[in-house]
Amino acid sequence: MSEPARSGITATGFSARRLTALVRKESLQVVRDPAAILIAFLLPVVLLFLFAFAVSLDVRAVRLGLVLETDSADAQSLAAAYAATRYLEVTPARDRRTVAAQLVAGEIRGFVVIPQDFDRRLAAGDGSAIVQIITDGSEPNTASFVANYADGVVALWLADRGGSSAAPLGLEPRFWFNPEIESRRFLVPGAIAIVMTMIGVLLTAMVVAREWERGTMEALMSTPAGIFEILLGKLLPYFGLGLIATLGCALLAVGLFDVPLRGSWLALLILSCTFLVPALGQGLLISAVAKNQFVAAQVALLSGFLPALLLSGFLFEIDSMPVAIRALTYLVAARYFVSSLQTVFLAGDVWTQFVPSMLAMLAIGAVFFAITARKTHKSLDP
Repeated sequence: MSEPARSGITATGFSARRLTALVRKESLQVVRDPAAILIAFLLPVVLLFLFAFAVSLDVRAVRLGLVLETDSADAQSLAAAYAATRYLEVTPARDRRTVAAQLVAGEIRGFVVIPQDFDRRLAAGDGSAIVQIITDGSEPNTASFVANYADGVVALWLADRGGSSAAPLGLEPRFWFNPEIESRRFLVPGAIAIVMTMIGVLLTAMVVAREWERGTMEALMSTPAGIFEILLGKLLPYFGLGLIATLGCALLAVGLFDVPLRGSWLALLILSCTFLVPALGQGLLISAVAKNQFVAAQVALLSGFLPALLLSGFLFEIDSMPVAIRALTYLVAARYFVSSLQTVFLAGDVWTQFVPSMLAMLAIGAVFFAITARKTHKSLDP
């Protein structure tokens, strides 16, 4: 005997009227649920503020020790060049042992030594190092910045005084899409993707799992509504909620965080709609497998939030990851959404990049929905 017959449910075709009723019922439940409203509207604002102000890849005012072992005019001039830059906060010293102790204590990130024979090395012009640069290798990114910038200060100082290090060709670097090289301008669009992952996966998983806990899902299963109608009725209100949250985040990014939107709002809307398909599908699948709010929340964080944060290219370059991990990133929908958002905000509407990303997100979403439909049975039997 078929499952609908055993459970006393009569199979019927698709009904737009039933779907409308289910969407209305779910929408009212969302409006009356304080937790859903907080996750959808308060959490995005908090996360955006954290990513915009607390997370920064810009290196400025790095504490640097400067050991001046000679008082010659050239040495004083080079020391003044170090002190004049806004990227370094220079601490002068006479003995390298003083700054070495500060480096060990973490009070400075490196130090430069202008040695006693500075004038002789400078006059020799034989390419030998005229200063010594020591950095704290426990923080590789900062150490690399300090070393490169300290070396760059010497090169510019030599060029200004017409030294042999002056380049025969003038180099004028241009930075496209983010001329100011501000990390906030690519972090905030990526943060929107992380926020949307939280809303789509976590909110859907917890709310539907709660219905399983309370028994209202079984009551819904006993109605003539089909599986497709039930799933669609559950998703449409959260789809609309996700779009509203996305637009709110975009307005904050443009109006408050000074992130330019060089693309169109239409492209942003289409990309967001596409990403909500795998995000909501993953949340629905989690709720179908883990019919407990606590378990659903843990699974949502582990399978949704962490991969989106670590494997999407939001904070860490995908090209620098091991091959196996790099292959795994293709299964993370946020990977495609992060790059698309950064493009639409900083570069504009580049549909040759958008279309493959959208197809990949739709494919991932289709897999989630197919598994969910297979796991969700229109039966009251265990």
